[in-house]
Amino acid sequence: MAFSNFIPEVWSARLLEHLDKVHVYANLMNRDYEGEIRAFGDTVHINQVGAITISDYTGADLSTPEELDSTMQDLAIDKAKYFNFQIKDVDNAQSNPKLVDAAMQRASYGMNDVIDQYLASLLVSGVDAGNILADDSKAVTPTSATAYDYLVDLSVKLDEANVPMPGRWVVVPPWYHGLLLKDPRFVGNGTGYNQAILQGGLVGEAAGFQIHLSNNVPNTSGSKYKVLAGTNAAGAFAEQLVELEAYRLEKNFSDAVKGLHVYGAKVVQPKSLALLTCNKG
Repeated sequence: MAFSNFIPEVWSARLLEHLDKVHVYANLMNRDYEGEIRAFGDTVHINQVGAITISDYTGADLSTPEELDSTMQDLAIDKAKYFNFQIKDVDNAQSNPKLVDAAMQRASYGMNDVIDQYLASLLVSGVDAGNILADDSKAVTPTSATAYDYLVDLSVKLDEANVPMPGRWVVVPPWYHGLLLKDPRFVGNGTGYNQAILQGGLVGEAAGFQIHLSNNVPNTSGSKYKVLAGTNAAGAFAEQLVELEAYRLEKNFSDAVKGLHVYGAKVVQPKSLALLTCNKG
């Protein structure tokens, strides 16, 4: 017996899980200014108060109050990216009803990945010259015996720049993390903490840093990896999804979704970053 409504193509109710990179760098920056964004081209003004003089008290009249020395930096919202995709009615009729939600997740992932790579390069280019442990011309090749020691050296660079110890982080590529896992100083530090797979690329603690793993660590053709250390005070980042619309295509039986995402970032304290350039052994 033949079935006239037989459809040989079967749409699975389960979506294939993607092998995605973890996005790290955006969460390692100061994001206090995001509520002030309204549109592409906006400028966020950031004030920083300078040093205040401490004087001896002798019982005599106090000196005239000094004026606060404040430095203003501008954070320009000068980046804009968009997505625009369609879902055909025939797809929607025979596929998982959550297809649009899944597509939005893919759009979000793609947007975040572009931003993560941008922020990684921005932070690396903004490191104070005195805090560069090794540059391209003197790239080191860490081993399981030295990878931990290089993290200590990065920590010392930040100590010498008066960078506070709380909240320090370092971002390493997977192969560098693999070297650390072969060193008992890393594996034994924090015990269960370092043995657990944690959220958001956080894989342990060592040398005073929270260790984050990322495949977006800037590199040159698989060499000269930029292992960056610092605190959230080093950079400012602000983003906003300013437009999101669902609409019907005029010349097609399809629905579509488009969105506009604006953002800006700046290194505001270069001495709060330290950099190691290294090659994979």
